[in-house]
Amino acid sequence: MCGQVGIIFGRKRRRAAEMDRLIEVFVRLLLHSEVRGPHASGLARLKTDGSHRIVKQPLPARELIYDEAFLDALTEVDDRTTVLMGQTRWRTWGDEANNLNNHPIRAGDVIGTHNGTLYNADYLFRRLRLPRFAEVDSELIFRLADRCAPKGAIDLGRLGASLAQCRGQMSAVLASRGDPGTITLLKGNKPLHLRHHRRYRLVLCASDAALDGEPGWRDLGVPPMTMLAFVRTDLPAAVARPLTFIAQDRRGTLPAGVAA
Repeated sequence: MCGQVGIIFGRKRRRAAEMDRLIEVFVRLLLHSEVRGPHASGLARLKTDGSHRIVKQPLPARELIYDEAFLDALTEVDDRTTVLMGQTRWRTWGDEANNLNNHPIRAGDVIGTHNGTLYNADYLFRRLRLPRFAEVDSELIFRLADRCAPKGAIDLGRLGASLAQCRGQMSAVLASRGDPGTITLLKGNKPLHLRHHRRYRLVLCASDAALDGEPGWRDLGVPPMTMLAFVRTDLPAAVARPLTFIAQDRRGTLPAGVAA
């Protein structure tokens, strides 16, 4: 179990007070998700020119938010920012002391976060001859996405076909530096709540339902097993496709009709 939070920014000129408010929302959601993952935490931000910054540490969110690099990264969020993503990690595969195992993860040009466990990650890394720099299973998703983005943009059809080989649990947020204005969300068999704010021109995602009772936020009502691609210039519209993989709740227990 891990926690994911993210803000997808639509194109808009934002006053300083509004930007401060959105950053405060992001930090609050990251802290709220710490219960889902106390072993490590981090953030990534991506801009329209493909420049990015990743800050992560084997620390709980309540400590990371005072880290100088974390605070610097938040000050760099501006009107050119396309996405701000964060994760609180519960250790499964890969020791959090090796910061390469922590999220967000960059694989080639793709940056992302993942909640879940992929039980056949080692097998698929070998079978597909994918490069690997860490022990964590989550890297597989982003390696597959990077392979599906030879011209910068992630090919959703190819990505969907690649992910169909995975077995376990996943919901994820990812983006390519080669196409920073498009943010892809995978809402699989782990929770990922999506909300839109018309005035702020953004889409917010989080593993736990948040911002209940606050005005202006509208639930997007995306069903599980859906892959979405949001374009910065057209929020909250999204290209939606079915997300297919071998959903498995526990290691060693396969769904009926699925061969090991």
